Amino acid sequence: MSGSETEVAAGQRYRVGYALQPNEMESFIQPSLLDYAKQRAIDLIQIDFSTPLQKQGPFHCIIHKIRTQRWKNHLHKFVVAHPNTRIIDPPKFIYRLEDRYKRVPQTVIKDLENLGNDTVRTADQAFIVRPHNLDHIEEWNFTFPIIAKPYEADGGAGSHEMCLVFDYDGIRTLSLPRVLEEFVNHGGVVFKIYVAGRRVNCVKCKTLGDIPEEGLGPLKGVLPLSSVLNSGEDQDDAVEKAEMPPQSLVDELSNSVREVTRLNVFKVNLMRDVKEPTRYVLIDIKYFPAYAKMPSYEPFITDFLFDVVTTEPEEPEYDKYTTLNIIPSP
Repeated sequence: MSGSETEVAAGQRYRVGYALQPNEMESFIQPSLLDYAKQRAIDLIQIDFSTPLQKQGPFHCIIHKIRTQRWKNHLHKFVVAHPNTRIIDPPKFIYRLEDRYKRVPQTVIKDLENLGNDTVRTADQAFIVRPHNLDHIEEWNFTFPIIAKPYEADGGAGSHEMCLVFDYDGIRTLSLPRVLEEFVNHGGVVFKIYVAGRRVNCVKCKTLGDIPEEGLGPLKGVLPLSSVLNSGEDQDDAVEKAEMPPQSLVDELSNSVREVTRLNVFKVNLMRDVKEPTRYVLIDIKYFPAYAKMPSYEPFITDFLFDVVTTEPEEPEYDKYTTLNIIPSP
């Protein structure tokens, strides 16, 4: 019997504490989610940072996206005192995603060579950390344009300051460190795979349009990504007509990412290469994404939390922060 099918004992309720940044809390903790969770015997409780965490329990589960060392210490002390509380997710696994250099491990897709007629690969990347890395930049033989991303991906405003770079002079103007990533023509559509434990939902959204192969024309230097995002009716039409990736591919990829990262709540961004319609490019993995942007996110999140609080961890492994708490596969 799965966690979602488990019957709740009469009067049994589950306390789930949440620790989120104000902007994330505002978007995620909607009245609709609180009400839906309450109907499933789950009480979502805001954690008060002015009060020691150990005085705020008990909690059956804690979900969080706070990156300060102080919070990490509070969580550590709480878990030592309350080892049965499920933590979504252990800090040491979350922090691995904040460094883009380690963010998309090749091991995520090494076993996904062929899924039916479809393939998945990661976007090619290069890392420029120090100014001397620019001395012989032309020898890197980039195919322009490329996307430049901040090195850190901690969810702050700076982590979203991305741009398109059209030549080597443009690369030299970038603040460092930076991640440089290949640009793949993809029909102006990105597939966002939302994952919460064993629950997966793939949605399609518009993004950058394609760049004609015949040339970049007068485009030189750098352009902020926000200034080239498409918002016209043609782009909306392209999204509507775009075929979703096969569900088998979505499931296989999300399971692989989950096993490698040991995380429960994340989003994978995937694009389809227009040159090879059966080839997909994995461009990003984000921890605890904006679930509220996903249709019907309330049952998606609530059923996940119900799984967490009613299902035993799969072969838990204790470390200095908490058990791994990986939700078992169905």
